[in-house]
Amino acid sequence: MHLLLIGDGALTDAVADYTTAWGADLRRLGSPSVEDLHDELENPLHTTDIVVIVSRDDIQVLRLALLVEHVRPGIPLLVTLFDKTVAGEVVRSVPNCAVLGMTDALVPALLGPCVDGELVSLCTAPDGARLGVRRGEDGRYGVHRVSADSVDGRKARHWLRAQFRPLDGTNRALLAGLTGLLSILVLDTLLGVFALHENVLTALWNAAKTLTTVGPAPASDHVPGWYQALSAFTLVCVLGFSALFTAGLVDRVTSGRFTGIVGARAVPRRGHVIVVGLGQVGIRPCLELQRLGLRVVAVERDAAADCVPLAKSLGIPVIFGRGGDRFLLQKLALPRARAIVAVSSEVMDNIAVAVAARAVAPEQKIVLRAGGREDVTAESQSLFRIATACDVNAIGGSFIAAAAMGFAPRATFTAGSGVYALLADGTVRDVRDWEGTGRFEPVAVGGEVP
Repeated sequence: MHLLLIGDGALTDAVADYTTAWGADLRRLGSPSVEDLHDELENPLHTTDIVVIVSRDDIQVLRLALLVEHVRPGIPLLVTLFDKTVAGEVVRSVPNCAVLGMTDALVPALLGPCVDGELVSLCTAPDGARLGVRRGEDGRYGVHRVSADSVDGRKARHWLRAQFRPLDGTNRALLAGLTGLLSILVLDTLLGVFALHENVLTALWNAAKTLTTVGPAPASDHVPGWYQALSAFTLVCVLGFSALFTAGLVDRVTSGRFTGIVGARAVPRRGHVIVVGLGQVGIRPCLELQRLGLRVVAVERDAAADCVPLAKSLGIPVIFGRGGDRFLLQKLALPRARAIVAVSSEVMDNIAVAVAARAVAPEQKIVLRAGGREDVTAESQSLFRIATACDVNAIGGSFIAAAAMGFAPRATFTAGSGVYALLADGTVRDVRDWEGTGRFEPVAVGGEVP
């Protein structure tokens, strides 16, 4: 197989390592110009079966794909993309191009350990079935179906625990003010019925007028002294509760909060998953966990991050802050959570999250996005077991290489020191079994690789 690899960076290096180990004849370009592509693709001494473009910049991938198609129309192309909109444009503009969604490649390895500590990968088949991979007693990895009902049988209880329990001061002030005002309304109504002998509707009407300062309280010469004292106390309380409610309401309306007091965006308090880092990789585990019926809360440092509005539209509660802050993790009820996932693009930030999580909840399940030229995660794990580490370069690189060489991977994952692939036929293979095979089957073009 003759493969032209275009791209720079650690992920591209990983693709090159895997394809070379599996027997491909590899040529590589970094950031080629039109002249470079002409020299490479029109050289009669070079045979090219497929061109693979790897980059974290979607627009750069689109540009390179169009250049390759211009230089040599019809050549099979395999490109990596994050954004679905750009992917659709690439497929429309270059019909002979197959698109690999990078989040689709990385998420199964992150999702599996969150759902079940024994799962090393969890992906969705074309028919919608969820396929989990776990290690059997014989040491081999097997595939089985995972249903949403089998994930957690206490969804209703966990949902109820999250209602009317806001985390931030603004929502607490709003809820406290509203609760206080309603309590005083009920109390004044009851006093009107039992102390002033009014009917219920009249008592409620008079209480509402007093509470909203629309009208005075009904005068009576026969009101006992305790009633007057209690009424004076409630009037003073109304002043405080009104201030709390107004301040909370104004701040919530003007500040664009991403959490709710009640409903889907209420911050969960038990049995939930905390996702730190709301980038294009982080948003996908949130969606998949929601589809499985699990509650999720996202933590993001940058309020202007691209995926924050998308998370709000999808009903995902978002807390702004530093994921490595122990006090924030305590507020998010980490000891009662199902798992915490650190998926920031910065490995050191993810390690900081894992260390803080270990301090708050020593037995908590932690999934860590790792990868990069500096093997910081491996060094940290040699000191103490901080988390289940998912090496982005090993997972993404092996997935891209396997797709380019026609192995039809459904997911790839790391386990111990090895890298494994779940294939379309439902089997799990150690990628070392492919070394020296030189296999090549053309990938399907004109859409996303399943």
